[in-house]
Amino acid sequence: MTEMAAAPEVFRQAVATLTSARPRAEIELSEVGPPKRLAPWAHALAAEANGPAGELATARLVLLHDPEGQEAWDGVLRLVVFLRAELDPELATDPLLPAVGWSWLTDALEGSGASWTALGGTVTLTSSARFGDIAGPSRSHDLELRGSWTATDAELGPHAAAFHELIASAAGLPPEGVSMLGRPSNGVAPRD
Repeated sequence: MTEMAAAPEVFRQAVATLTSARPRAEIELSEVGPPKRLAPWAHALAAEANGPAGELATARLVLLHDPEGQEAWDGVLRLVVFLRAELDPELATDPLLPAVGWSWLTDALEGSGASWTALGGTVTLTSSARFGDIAGPSRSHDLELRGSWTATDAELGPHAAAFHELIASAAGLPPEGVSMLGRPSNGVAPRD
């Protein structure tokens, strides 16, 4: 018997609805190993997207299920997200950036129609300087968002849609169906 076959029905249903939502074409999504000690049952997804300006956003979404629930959860299905997005140096100093980063998550949840409770998290800005023979730019700036919330039922399709929207926002992708104006992708400037 597989591990998933032994899982409680609510967890199997939650995983099925979470993984049935398809992200937009710019987002690469894969299943990854979940943490083992946070709950009796867990499932995890990883996502990556490159924005139009080349900024990379990566994220992980973990579904936790504890049939007994946990006091801080206010339920039995907890979703945990970790997102890291590269920032333009000019944006990295904006004092409103943590609030903007948090709004990516709250707006995505509200816009998806997901039903949740007990939402909380942090937004951290980091700046790094590289020295010596380390590859990469001499300076980099990142936004890291950690958040968690409790789904009120096992229909996690809207939560998956919110996760996809979160990473699209962090990567700076325009809304689906909207094209970016500017240089063509071949790098040749348009003629007047």
